[in-house]
Amino acid sequence: MTTHKTLLAALVIGLASLLGHSAPSSAQQNPVTAIDIALEPDATLIQRAKAANARLLKAYPKGFALDATHQPHITMLQQFVRTAELDNVYTAADKVLTNYKPTSWKLKAFKYYYIPDPPIGIAGIVIEPTDNLIKLQQDLLDAIAPFTVKTGTTAAFVTTEEGHDIQQSLIAYVANFASIGAGKKFNPHVTTGVATETYLKAMLEEPFEAFTFSPASASVYQLGTFGTARKELKVLSLKP
Repeated sequence: MTTHKTLLAALVIGLASLLGHSAPSSAQQNPVTAIDIALEPDATLIQRAKAANARLLKAYPKGFALDATHQPHITMLQQFVRTAELDNVYTAADKVLTNYKPTSWKLKAFKYYYIPDPPIGIAGIVIEPTDNLIKLQQDLLDAIAPFTVKTGTTAAFVTTEEGHDIQQSLIAYVANFASIGAGKKFNPHVTTGVATETYLKAMLEEPFEAFTFSPASASVYQLGTFGTARKELKVLSLKP
């Protein structure tokens, strides 16, 4: 009887897989999830980010494309949180956002930059920090603080290579975000891709035509390689 039940369970799981009902996500399977609470830009910035991404991919094909699972976004915070408390994270973030109207903000994108990870670098377009951005970030950090943990492992991220595509520098960055990426150290940006440092240094020497844009939406993502917004976990509410 036990053997029969085991075989039946295996058949059910196999059938579910064939029908497209996948196994629980990594955010459900692991006790800790690496999240990114992000503002998503309007079409103006998305177009510029994708143009830069196409250029970087041509120069460094081993990079990643901005697509449905690598969304252009402005990180407000990155943290490790208890997976069982994700619903509380969403509720807390939504409550904070009711006090703001990010879609009415006019933000300025003004230069390229990159984070070195020799021999490559992670490139992006930098956004001028504003009082509203900095205050929103701090309010979000405070709101989700009760649900965070100090650090996590590669299992907290979306991975396609059993954790080998998750950089140790990324784990350290998420673990220390509140002290190295917030407040006066906040560097709002949209990541555009990866290339060699040599290429990126030359790119930074080129003129950059500054432009303005507005946030269009906000979401909570599970992070993936190079800190990409790999999996949308929750769309947050924004006032029009």
